[in-house]
Amino acid sequence: MTPVPAPSNEARFPNLSSLLHYHLADLPGDLRAGLSVAAVALPVGVAYAQLAGFPPVVGLYASILPPVAYAIFGSSRQMIVGPDAATCALLAAILAPLAVAGSPAYLALSALLTLLAGGFCLLGSRLRLGELADFLSLPILIGFLHGVALSILVSQTASMLVIPLAPGTIVEQFLQLLPPLLRGEGHGLSLLVGMLCLACLLLLHHWLPRLPSALLVMVAAALAVSGLGLEARGVSTLGEVPAGLPWPGSALWHVDWTVLPHLVLPAAGVALISFASAILTARSFASKRSYDIDSEREFAAIGYANMAAALGNSFAISGTDSRTAVSDMAGGRTPLVSIVSALVMAVVLLFLTGPLRYVPVAALAAILVQAGLSMIDIKGMRELWRVSHMAVVLSLVTTVGVAAFGMIDGIGLAIGLSLLRFIRVMARPSDALLGRDPRLPGYFDLRLHPDARALPGGLIYRFNAPLVFFNAPYFRHRVLRQCETAGPDVRWIVIDMLPMTQVDATGLRTLEQLMAELDRRGIRMALAGRLGDLQVWFGASGAMSEAEAQARLYPTLKRAIKVLQAASRPVEAPAGPADQAGPALVVDGQPRPDQPASAAPDQRG
Repeated sequence: MTPVPAPSNEARFPNLSSLLHYHLADLPGDLRAGLSVAAVALPVGVAYAQLAGFPPVVGLYASILPPVAYAIFGSSRQMIVGPDAATCALLAAILAPLAVAGSPAYLALSALLTLLAGGFCLLGSRLRLGELADFLSLPILIGFLHGVALSILVSQTASMLVIPLAPGTIVEQFLQLLPPLLRGEGHGLSLLVGMLCLACLLLLHHWLPRLPSALLVMVAAALAVSGLGLEARGVSTLGEVPAGLPWPGSALWHVDWTVLPHLVLPAAGVALISFASAILTARSFASKRSYDIDSEREFAAIGYANMAAALGNSFAISGTDSRTAVSDMAGGRTPLVSIVSALVMAVVLLFLTGPLRYVPVAALAAILVQAGLSMIDIKGMRELWRVSHMAVVLSLVTTVGVAAFGMIDGIGLAIGLSLLRFIRVMARPSDALLGRDPRLPGYFDLRLHPDARALPGGLIYRFNAPLVFFNAPYFRHRVLRQCETAGPDVRWIVIDMLPMTQVDATGLRTLEQLMAELDRRGIRMALAGRLGDLQVWFGASGAMSEAEAQARLYPTLKRAIKVLQAASRPVEAPAGPADQAGPALVVDGQPRPDQPASAAPDQRG
């Protein structure tokens, strides 16, 4: 046996290979894109740190080591990783019941949770579970993100009003916020600052989308607070932001290991959401720029990036749509963009943290509200409605589940709904009767092709799913129903086996029983397509003789129909005392069950 060669370093680390063989022609675009990404990542990192319950500097830490790790281990040339709204909201929901937000214990638990999530990603890659995120179907994912958007809108409205909220589900926090809103409570000046910042963000995004609007608004708000003395009038600001880089892994020194069992399942949820968001972004931009990505490599890369975040005293990260889009628009084409952005963030941490103390919390809340609003996908819901009303129902149920039961339970509900939907589709798949269109070769669904016509005397039936134990009774019911509906003229039926990629033991038994039942009704059943698979399946079961297999199994629909049509035509039976009734019907060279064997000469040939 020829040994399988081990994958080369270029195959295992495609991004690293592109960095080692870097083309200088890409440098101007990558430098410009790296600066643009840093300009967006600075305010967003600070804002997302607030969303997750961390000091603002922790959000900057999340934009240094993780992008570098992804630039080395990933397969997407363009994706930028960093703090993500969905992941940060999920972290807050997990950690709030376990420690006080912003405390050393809270940061230690975050580092441990992120480390575990990274480990789960690496394990998933090792077990080749990269396609696991596909179970979060588009309707489910849209519904989950809408739930995250609601969480952001509720929590950041409270931040603008300076109304404290206790940890809880979205519904619980909304019920906390509603009475103060109805009584007109809250800090009016902070709300005014926040609303003005939000209006500027929305206008800049609409009219000048290429500008780093979040950075401009944050700088303008900081200048207004400093120049107008708004801090003295009760407008909350970030305060002092410590300069310098963190000591690697120092947050993990304060971990209370007794809570480890409580973090294992949430860490798996964080890993799944982090990877699902990243793979969607990576696939989107890879498709746009016509290159391929490796889902297993992406799973591992997100794992390494999360481990880097944990060692950098930060929190879980994911792929980011907005910063990746900024990089793409600025001309970024290689992983060097992530490294340039990380270096800029490191320079900011070392030398430029002083001005951050004047940034009002309300301005960061406005940035987060804009992020939450951007996650509400009305266009996507309309497209789902046009394709399937049930998909919209699933999306709305997921949103309600996240709002009512929390993020982790919402993820469980989303996965459960995805599996139930998969089982529903497989248990009750679509089917079709096929016919001929005189203008076209082949066989077509009679419902979708008005000019197609069923063949006289027979049916061509297609079942669009594997035939397994939980849909075999439905398959039998549908075949019999089609034969009954077609009337007494039906003499044969051909099952198109091409969509049946698998037939289990129950499916084989169902096919055998169905053949016998239709024979008793005078209808010959044959199977067409997947001849090799059919021979293996029936050969393994031993239920069909070689002669029976030749009469029942055909390589193509055309061959099966030709034989059955020829075999079902009336033929003259030899005269004899036992049969003076005239012509007899034969099907595939065998007499119909209600005819004597002597009445049917072999017609197969």
